[in-house]
Amino acid sequence: MFKGILMEGSRGDQQVSLKSIDEAWLPEGDVSVDVAYSTLNYKDALAITGTAPIAKSYPMVPGIDLAGVVTESSNPEFKAGDEVVLNGWGVGEKHWGGLAQKARLSGDWLIPLPASFTTRQAMAIGTAGYTAMLCVLALEKHGVTPDSGDILVTGATGGVGSVAVAILAKLGYSVTAVTGKLEEESYLRSLGAKQILDRAELSEPGKPLARETWAGAIDVAGGHVLASVCAGMKYRGVVAACGLAAGMDFPATVAPFILRSVTLCGVDSVMAPKKDRLEAWERLAQDLSPELLDSMITEVPFDEAIEAASQFMDGTIRGRIVIPVAE
Repeated sequence: MFKGILMEGSRGDQQVSLKSIDEAWLPEGDVSVDVAYSTLNYKDALAITGTAPIAKSYPMVPGIDLAGVVTESSNPEFKAGDEVVLNGWGVGEKHWGGLAQKARLSGDWLIPLPASFTTRQAMAIGTAGYTAMLCVLALEKHGVTPDSGDILVTGATGGVGSVAVAILAKLGYSVTAVTGKLEEESYLRSLGAKQILDRAELSEPGKPLARETWAGAIDVAGGHVLASVCAGMKYRGVVAACGLAAGMDFPATVAPFILRSVTLCGVDSVMAPKKDRLEAWERLAQDLSPELLDSMITEVPFDEAIEAASQFMDGTIRGRIVIPVAE
């Protein structure tokens, strides 16, 4: 038996609890892992609170991230004792996830824990930080450099935003952080943000084109925020879009794209190929300060994770939530 958060019932009528689970209930997979740490992401909070239909079947263990130690493996890439990390691949949605002390998974979904990180640090980064790095790589691959001009990061106090601000600042970019929590200005400046912008300035419908302001942007919001970001990009600016916290719609015009040659890059972390994951984690080891990473972390005991999911949806959480599931 092992402890895990289990979502039972059905869509619209689910019950969520931390309970003892029989190891025989674990789904199929060629690698078994003792999970040391997991984390709480926006998608996990949506699933646990039932706010969105994240779980595709029941019962389901949520948790799109995990880091731990292999206990059994029939996959040639891994052996007992290996430390591994998992991000995405539908885990916590279609396949039991990381908010449990044990997991059985496909080895194709795993990568070795980078030598630079502990399992706790890997979950402090988690899908949010790994997604932030994919967004930074997208800007770089489209030619955005520190000399190009200011970079905008929306949702800057969240997990993706916090890591993106820290990485971009370390790389020498001038970062404008967008937030609805202006009381967190000192936190954002500690991560390296040069300017703070109130989210309200981007949240309402605007003109098809605004003043050319930003050379690049990382957006987690979608909706009117993303439309306003695109409208304010410089000529040949690049926007990496990876979230929908403000809405799934995109109420924009084609003007930024055909008059300013703006590029809108979609960034998906869930199904990204392994080579992209390995590149992102290698760069995280180089470009993310461990000290700044520590400043982003809130560690929540396993038995308080369900409550923390509700707080996440209330918007009262900043940075990254780490869950020590092995305790």
